[in-house]
Parts: sequence; C-alpha cells; structure tokens
Amino acid sequence: MEAARKLMAKVNQGEITTGLLATDQLWPELVEYLQMTDTDYLVIDQEHGAHNNHLVARVCAIGRMVDFPVLIRTIDTAYSTIRQAIDRGPCGFLLPSIESAKQLDDVRDSIYMPPRGQRRPGGPGNYWVPDFHCETWKREVEDNFIVLPQIETQIGLDHVDEIAAHEITTAVAIGPYDLSADLGVCFEMDHPKVQDAVERIRRASENAGKTMWRIGDGETLARQGYHFLCIGTPEGIFRNALSQLNAATKADGK
Repeated sequence: MEAARKLMAKVNQGEITTGLLATDQLWPELVEYLQMTDTDYLVIDQEHGAHNNHLVARVCAIGRMVDFPVLIRTIDTAYSTIRQAIDRGPCGFLLPSIESAKQLDDVRDSIYMPPRGQRRPGGPGNYWVPDFHCETWKREVEDNFIVLPQIETQIGLDHVDEIAAHEITTAVAIGPYDLSADLGVCFEMDHPKVQDAVERIRRASENAGKTMWRIGDGETLARQGYHFLCIGTPEGIFRNALSQLNAATKADGK
C-alpha cells in the first residue's frame, strides 16, 4: 500500500497536502487529472454521492496501479458497510460522525483479519497483497490503512481525546457544516462555538501525536497553519472556475 505510505509520510513531515472530495462527480480519468495538477489524494464520497460500487472499484484500481491515494467516505461505520467498502480497494477511509472510541473499535475489527479482527476479504481489495497470509495483510494493508474519523457532533467533540488516541486513527478530521449545525450555529463558521470546537480538535490531535484534517478554502487554512487539507469538490471547482471565466469573457465583450 505504497500510496498510503507516501501520503502519510508527506503529512507527517508537515508538508502542505491537498486533496479533493468527489461528491457529485467521479470518473476514472480524475485520478490522472489530480496527478497532473500535483494534488495529493482523492476521497470518494459514498456518504452523499450516488457513485455505484463498480465505478468506485475502478477508480480505486487506477489509484492502486499508479500509487495514487484513493480513500472512501462511507455512509456509516456498520460492519457490513466497512466490509464492503474495504473490498472496493481504497487505501483508507474518511469516517462520518464518529462519536466514540467504541465506534473505531468496530471499524478496526472490520479492517483487521482474524485473530485480531473479523475481516472476510474479497473483491478488488485483494489486489493490495501478493499472498493471503495474515502476516501479509497486516504488513501491506492493516499497518498502512488510513483512517480519518470526522468529528461532526457535540458528542464526538466531547470524546475527541479518546478518538484521537485510538490505534487506527491516522489523523482527526472535522465535518464543519454538520458540527456547526449540531452546535446550534448552522453554517456560522466564524462563530465562537465553531472556532472553539476546531481548537479542541486540533489540540486533541496534537496531544495524540497526530494532525488535524481540514476541509475548506485551502489558502486560508494553509495560512492558519493547517497542512492536511481537502480543498474542494470537482463540481465546486468547475462551477467556480466556469463562473469566473464566463463573467470575465462577457465583461471583456462589452
């Protein structure tokens, strides 16, 4: 799982690391586009996106073949969901609405092979390993698999220290919109409640020897000192760029 190793080496060195969240738009060539633009990783959104499993597996396969990190955001953390998602062949998960270490225990058991866990591997995810010995799964997949638990509720915030310290947590992620809504200040990202929550997550991450994953305006977040970033969605970037180009073109023609 060289893609995951390279990604986290860059994150752990404190380098600016950028990715996209593919919610509405996903196509296989997107991996090549991201590589051409020096973008570092892709998250396929199966929480809100309508991407079918065949397409997801194809994109994961391309990432695997060219050592480009492709993660999946699952719709939940149920055993069946995690089992199916890891079989699609990603090198990590973005997990929505994590509220306790117990949830991560269950995810761990779905990722790890017996006797450490309860995984029953199959499908395209098997192509990560040259053989199917438990030691190989541990060395090639389990020891490198990226897990980004999202803090999206007050309950999750209350348990952020145990979530950050969990053995499978690679970095602690935030779901800023849902968290703001749960805090009673929906979409007020500059509200003191949201800013205090961000600081609590950042501090918990650092205390656990890890970093914080942020999603939003990349330039602003980088200036604030964050370096593990998701800088947008393909559809959002296209819409904004097209709007600016269209407005500039029409303005020049007047």
